[in-house]
Formats: sequence, structure tokens, C-alpha cells
Amino acid sequence: MKRFALSTLSFLLLIVCSSWGFFAHYRINHLAVFTLPKAMAGFYEANINFITEHSISADKKRYVDSTEAPRHYLNADHYGKNPFARIPQRWPDAVVKYSEDTLAKNGTVPWTIQYQYYKLVEAFKSHDTTGILTTSANLGHYVADAHVPLHMTENYDGRMSGQPGMHALWESRLPELFADNYRYNVGRAHYIQNPLKEAFRISRVSFSEVDSVLRLERLLSKTFPPDKKYVTEKRGKVRKQVQEFSPEYCAAYQKSMHGMVERRMRAAILSVGSFWYSAWVDAGQPDLNKLIEKPLSAEAKAKIQHEELLYKQGKVLVSVKQP
Repeated sequence: MKRFALSTLSFLLLIVCSSWGFFAHYRINHLAVFTLPKAMAGFYEANINFITEHSISADKKRYVDSTEAPRHYLNADHYGKNPFARIPQRWPDAVVKYSEDTLAKNGTVPWTIQYQYYKLVEAFKSHDTTGILTTSANLGHYVADAHVPLHMTENYDGRMSGQPGMHALWESRLPELFADNYRYNVGRAHYIQNPLKEAFRISRVSFSEVDSVLRLERLLSKTFPPDKKYVTEKRGKVRKQVQEFSPEYCAAYQKSMHGMVERRMRAAILSVGSFWYSAWVDAGQPDLNKLIEKPLSAEAKAKIQHEELLYKQGKVLVSVKQP
């Protein structure tokens, strides 16, 4: 019974603390497959369920690996008002300037993206099917995390400004409620010349949105009485009751941001596909069709083709597992 209780607690913590939430990570990795060129698409589509389901593996790893958490964020504001002009992009230079302990404490997501990128390049070169799939899923997760404004600040959950729950509100609640209405045709993956530079560019853009994320919610909160701001819903496999921001409050917050969450999700989808594509190019463009161990059934292939057609139309039909 005690083990069950601990398992339930860990599961609920994962829902609350996971970046982007289960829902958005599933969707970002899934739709990124449709950005890939034909030479890659067959392999990734044949393994789309793995890529989708393992999009949250990096979050799960945080509960068995104490060194994992910093890989998901960068407390840019720890480094001053203009942090991206101060933080050296090369890891050895950053270590000399700030120390490895300081960097680890305040997050390493740009460097984690670079590390996973070159790990994927090596997996492609080695024709390592398992390595390609697991690293693609993990790389997609970290790239998606870098697109979240609240992953760029020490005030990631709003507690420092009296706004507790911001993490779950922005990254989980809004996508779960409204992502089916977002537009998803982000175009085709493109080649990234400098993976580390691009990781820092993504982080910098996310950081520029932090003030708006917090300020707009703070202003909105003043107009909502508590009984209208929150509702109690059942969550998780055990249907535990938890307090959530109300759909009405979420809709008002979504409107006040003028599509910010949608923009960051769309950007994440294209970036994930582009990092995968670039790693494949840097590996010499190996023939991935030879690595397809189990071809798609006619039914599965038709389903994916239908999903891709909807994607090209800016729509979505993705079966996303809910916690």
C-alpha cells in the first residue's frame, strides 16, 4: 500500500512538474515527424509511436537521476539583465567564467541540446536504430523545453512574484484545453548551421517572453474572484481531485497573450524536426529505410497519411495519451 501511494505521488508530481506537460510533448514530437523530408519520413513514421511515447522519457529520468533536472531549463535571469550577452556559449568558456557548479545549478538546456544533437549524429553514423530513436525522442524533449518562457527564469512557477501554479498553467493547462484549435502546418525542417548557436537563440527568444507571461497573468488575476479562477477536477489514473485554473480563466489568459503558447508550440515542432534533419545531414544522410525493422501495416500507414494531410492543412488529428 505504501509503495502504491509513493508511486501515485511520483506520478502526480511528474504531471505537475513536467515541462510542457505530457500532452504538449507528445504532440510536438509526433507532429515534428511530418516536417521531415521523404528520405527520413519513412523511418520516423514507422517508429512514430515510439518517438511520441518517449517524448516524456527525459522528464521521467529526473526521478531516478539527480543530475537530470538542470538539463531542462536555464535560469537566464540569474546572470543579470542582459544574460545572453554575458553567458559564453561554449561550455569550456562558461565553466571558466562561472564554474561548473553554478552552471549546473542554474540550468544547462542549450548545452544539453548540443550534446544530444551530436549524440544523434553518431547514432545515425553507426546505423544504431535504438540510439536514433531514443536520442531523437530525448532531443525533441529538450528542444521543446527551450521554447518555454518559464524555463528561462528562476521564477519558473511564479512563486517569487506571488503567482504559484504558473508552471502548470502555461505549459500544461493551456495546451490541454486549446491545442486542438492551434494551427500546425509549420512547413518543412531546415538545416541548422550551428546547433549550439540555435539552442541559445531559442532560449533567448523564450526569455524575452518571460515578462509578458507573468505580467499578463498578474493583471488578469485582479479581475477574477477566487471562486471563478479555480475549479476542482479529477486527475490521473487514480482520479485524484486537484485544484486547477478554471477553463474560463484559462481562456481569458490565452486571449490576453495573443497566441503566445501556440506560437511557441509551432516553433518547437519546426525546431525539433530541423534538429533531427540536421543531425542526419551531418551524419552523411544514411539510408534510413534499411533500418526499418517493422514496416507499417496498411491501416497504420493510411492513418499516418491522413494525419499528415490534416497537418498540411493546418489541422491535427493526433491520438495523445492523457495522464
